[in-house]
Amino acid sequence: MSQDKSSVSLRPLTPQTGAEVEGIDLSQNLTTKQLDEVQRAFLDRHVLVFRDQQISRDQHKSFGRHFGALHVHPAKKTLGLGGDPEIFDVKANEKTKFANGAMWHADLTCEEIPPLGSMLLMKQMPDVGGDTLFANMHLAFEVLSEPMKEMLRRLTAVHDGLQDLRNYGIRPSADIDYPRSEHPVVVNHPQTGRELLFVNPAFTSHIKDMSKRESDGLLRLLFDHVAMDPRLHCRVRWAPDTLVFWDNRSCQHFAVGDYHPEVRAAERVSIQDKARPSANLSP
Repeated sequence: MSQDKSSVSLRPLTPQTGAEVEGIDLSQNLTTKQLDEVQRAFLDRHVLVFRDQQISRDQHKSFGRHFGALHVHPAKKTLGLGGDPEIFDVKANEKTKFANGAMWHADLTCEEIPPLGSMLLMKQMPDVGGDTLFANMHLAFEVLSEPMKEMLRRLTAVHDGLQDLRNYGIRPSADIDYPRSEHPVVVNHPQTGRELLFVNPAFTSHIKDMSKRESDGLLRLLFDHVAMDPRLHCRVRWAPDTLVFWDNRSCQHFAVGDYHPEVRAAERVSIQDKARPSANLSP
């Protein structure tokens, strides 16, 4: 059964970033008009929150496919992580030492073509805590000084998936081929053309053609800039059956691990992008 053609409504989380979407039931067929409005809101607001969505795994994946082919996590391909290849389970409990996403990152920037976006559906929440912070990476770049912008536009960074695995105490054998890629430090959003900062502490190991001291110092400055400037942030407070759809190009996120030893469990569907991150430099 299709829904009516009424427009969706948005309640912004901050003036620049995030919105709660009202007027959509993801268990029903979405109209072309609704999908177009979600797409426009996604590009404008970067983080979309859908409350009270009682949907199945197939419906979750179907919503994702409206925006592109579904992405398969490299851990499903190379590390033998079981289950549905198109759904990544995110769960922490009393035994978890480092909760998934508990540092600033964009998802899997170690891949040659990182995901376009992700849709996380919350299944179980602690009594309190467990929020997620999002940072607007367009703003992160825009508020830097002009000399800093000019320097960053000329740099390339290495993104290493093994670095992220080590955060979780995972050290694959030497014969495991896990993604490692190079991307510009500043890229243009493929759909809007806006510049954004594209480095993060989970995956970015170093900047090419710099000494370790120079690279570590510059990356620390940029990581701290994203983490410590609240102008860049919006905060999502979860409840069971909340689905959040975020732009993995224009946002980083941080899952706050303040709920130990309670359980937080969710399911994530990610959408594959069509081309690797790129920068449009003047000749």
